[in-house]
Amino acid sequence: MSSCCKPPPEPEPRPSCCAPAPETKPSCCGSGGEEPSSCCTPGRKFDGLLWGSLALVAAGLAGHFLMVPGPVWWLTFAHGTAEFMAKAWWGLLAGIVAVGVIGRMPQSLVTGLLGRGGTFTGILRAVFAGTLLDLCSHGILMVGAQLYKKGASLGQTLAFLVSSPWNSLSLTFILAALIGWKWMLAFIGLSMAIGVLTGWIAELLVKRGTLPANPNARELPAGFRFGPAFKEALHDLKPTAANLKAIALGGLKDSRMILRWIFFGVVLAAAIRAFVPEALFSQYFGPTLLGLTLTLVVTTVIEVCSEGSSPIAADLLNRAGAPGNAFTFLMAGVATDYTEILVLRETTRSWKATLALPLITVPQVLIIAWLLNR
Repeated sequence: MSSCCKPPPEPEPRPSCCAPAPETKPSCCGSGGEEPSSCCTPGRKFDGLLWGSLALVAAGLAGHFLMVPGPVWWLTFAHGTAEFMAKAWWGLLAGIVAVGVIGRMPQSLVTGLLGRGGTFTGILRAVFAGTLLDLCSHGILMVGAQLYKKGASLGQTLAFLVSSPWNSLSLTFILAALIGWKWMLAFIGLSMAIGVLTGWIAELLVKRGTLPANPNARELPAGFRFGPAFKEALHDLKPTAANLKAIALGGLKDSRMILRWIFFGVVLAAAIRAFVPEALFSQYFGPTLLGLTLTLVVTTVIEVCSEGSSPIAADLLNRAGAPGNAFTFLMAGVATDYTEILVLRETTRSWKATLALPLITVPQVLIIAWLLNR
């Protein structure tokens, strides 16, 4: 046993996270193969993925803004990094703030607003929350992970993520200008239907024991009322110096896990743009089975922020004449995005729960896309 777990010299030992209760052997210092918690660790391990990805992003930004000369692949990488970050920075910032705000809200209030997990009403509330929340795909990941930590069921979390990224209010108007109101409304309605069905299927699988339930789930306390819960939340969210500092620090702390994968995704996307010829992605995307398959492959491989996905989807609809491919690019990009997959894995600690997102969602997307193309 390490020194942090030795009893203090006082005759009456003080309770601490390193002093297990007599009844149970497991403790935060680890026993029986359990992973020790941070209270017994002398220092936090260096996060190579976070700092390595951030360093590459910083190098790309410096290369772009300082116009550092180099080979074509380097210039493409630098400009691609700058373009991705220019589109995503506000979503990242808004996501960090939203995570900090949700972290200060009472769990009972979050549970009350989302409704009880495992119910159809709870799924509907999650879908409408995702549709109305004006955040990009990177910011929405932070919010979805925080909602899961606050007790949202797996089905609610998946429904929220599926219905969110390109359905924000601002992007709705952008999409309407690009493809027209008719197609925009059709896409939004279909995406909400997929969100509801995905969430409901996930809830059924959780009830059967096929997928793990959220260990953070909590029932509403007896006599819960929204009025007092809102008052408590407003007290903790007043724009005082102490509250603003707590929101900022809490948002950064809780977003660290997600930021590491987002920065990694930006680096990978910029690298793909630098080393894979653009000509491979600019053709063969007509309203055919081959075109639909290639669209699915491309939207899976390429990391595209929600602001960037709308113009590409519009191109697939207007120039390639393939509305189904456009819908696939928007929806399957959400369901198969590797950043989202990795963040879900970090949040749920379960590959089963993580892979449920693409396995449940993608078949629905492809069926609807095939019908739209016909």
